Amino acid sequence: MVSLWENWRQGLGRRARFAPVGGSSVHSVELTKRNSVVSLTRQGADSGSLQVNLSWRMRSSDNNPRRLNRGSLRHPLRALKPTVVQAHTRGVVSVDLDLACLYELTDGSKGVVQPLGNFYGDFNAPPYVKLTGDDRFGSPSGETIYVNLDYKEHIKRLLFFVYIYDNTPAFDRANGLLTLIPGNGTRVEVAVDEHAPQARSCAVLLMEHSKDDLLVRREVRYVYGFQSELDRLYGWGLRWGRGHKK
Repeated sequence: MVSLWENWRQGLGRRARFAPVGGSSVHSVELTKRNSVVSLTRQGADSGSLQVNLSWRMRSSDNNPRRLNRGSLRHPLRALKPTVVQAHTRGVVSVDLDLACLYELTDGSKGVVQPLGNFYGDFNAPPYVKLTGDDRFGSPSGETIYVNLDYKEHIKRLLFFVYIYDNTPAFDRANGLLTLIPGNGTRVEVAVDEHAPQARSCAVLLMEHSKDDLLVRREVRYVYGFQSELDRLYGWGLRWGRGHKK
């Protein structure tokens, strides 16, 4: 298995470089309300480098695939084409989604990995979670967090969440997708596109140990606040203050 991480040399100031989003398997399983849990251990996917990727594409809230507008029978491909979202002033509504992770290690240490405040984490040292960067424009590659599962025994739980830093709260228009890409095994996908008016954050996926299994569980719980509200919801117990992107 080819490592996705070039060894980080402490003290030399060298930045780590990551491979593009990919994986050994093109197959995927979608977590839904009915089928919400999958074991990475049973898939043989609980070691090495795990990619957690967030991607999104803006679409109109009126472009519901369940509804066909007039003329779609004449031009069926138009129903599949996303339309630009327009605000009341005819300006384009943009959504800046950020991928983040609350972590708790077995030694009791807790914290967050996120663009806000430049908390990008570390791959080969605690918390063994690393955010590669901040995508503000919804590029095809999106945003990616790497988890070093070779240190999984030090990880108690990870909560992957998405928040809208600024602009219009419209998860249903962003058409977000969170994808777990293990070095071995099947990809795991969770859609983040439900209609949740005014919601600013969404707890998407929880990873934790259950006896000898490393499980990932679909959450998709929308809240109207930010990190502090997710903290209270899941009992993390951190202290929060105002933060800004640079």
